[in-house]
Amino acid sequence: MLKNDEFKKNNSVKLIKSAEYFPLLISCIQSAKQTIYFHTYIFSNDPTGKMVATELIASAQKGVKIYLLIDGFASRQLPIEIINKFRQVGINVAQFEPILKSKSYYFGRRMHQKVIVADEEKAIIGGMNIADKYNNTPKHKAWLDFAVEVKGDVVHEINAYCKEFWKKEPTINENENYSFHQNKKIKIEADVKEDYLVRVRINDWLKHRNEVSNTYLQLLKSAQKEIYILCSYFIPGRAIRRQIVKSAKKGITIKVIMAGKSDVAIAKFAERWLYDWLLRNHILLYEFQPNVLHGKIAVSDESLVTIGSYNINNISTYASLEMNIDIKNDGFAKKVKEEIEKIIDSDCVAITTELHRKQKNPVKQFARWISYQTIRFLLFVFTFYIKRKNINYHKSA
Repeated sequence: MLKNDEFKKNNSVKLIKSAEYFPLLISCIQSAKQTIYFHTYIFSNDPTGKMVATELIASAQKGVKIYLLIDGFASRQLPIEIINKFRQVGINVAQFEPILKSKSYYFGRRMHQKVIVADEEKAIIGGMNIADKYNNTPKHKAWLDFAVEVKGDVVHEINAYCKEFWKKEPTINENENYSFHQNKKIKIEADVKEDYLVRVRINDWLKHRNEVSNTYLQLLKSAQKEIYILCSYFIPGRAIRRQIVKSAKKGITIKVIMAGKSDVAIAKFAERWLYDWLLRNHILLYEFQPNVLHGKIAVSDESLVTIGSYNINNISTYASLEMNIDIKNDGFAKKVKEEIEKIIDSDCVAITTELHRKQKNPVKQFARWISYQTIRFLLFVFTFYIKRKNINYHKSA
């Protein structure tokens, strides 16, 4: 795998919030002339999923080479008819498979990245899956989430990373020849109007890549004034917890925005088990109220932003493939901070020590403790078998 901790120059970055993602995604697919690499965790068979599938098929029919990698369990509801239609029009589809799975359980690794790259010129990276939940529909408002559209030099690295999944042809399908590398060299004509320093961050524990985890540690260590963390499943491991305490003791203001309503009840219970510890260490806590919070974004001192698919918990650290983008640009960081402050002011409840005491009781605390310990146990079960070796990617539906 490619690895580079250095920031790339000559980039432009656009912040994307919630349902703004899908018009840009469709535009990205429609504008591609030669290649699309597309990784997503969930690809649903709902109106949003069908809309994206239609655009991918239309693009393939125009001659664009498309490489689609989906998680084998999270996207299990995608009908074989759609997968076959993809293949009929020339779309290369691979499923990232766990070690064991059934219709009701999941045992193994996740391909949790959400990234699309068009013509090695433009990329979108964030937390949105391909499903109605992340899009505005007549029935509900999109879950709160974030992404970034990136153009410029760093897109070469993102494209190269995605392309590497398709170099190992035998591990995807031994009997088919996709001719993956027959594309002509692409001339890059990205419209880069601003100079953002950007780097790609990958978490893939099997490949010794812990870059997103390290970014969060760096944010906490280097902050001089304040850190904002917006995270959907905030259950930090020991290393990040230790650094949170150290930073708080230095007088750094740390604001953490979490879900008030969660799509994973056990995760919310486990988070609330940590509230006593967080409040004791003077962390400012907020719960987002309007609907589900699914975003993963942080900003430090109005200077450095990280955004992508990585949740601050050991599932993302050890059991998932994740991708974040780090951005150094004071104007962009200030914009992200202002957006998070707006969310805090208009859509959040502050979880003070007094409020937390009123809302907890021995029964709730026991349930929260059980949830926390269960998640820790499940993490062990999911990862105990892992040795640092290559994982196969299967094309079978």
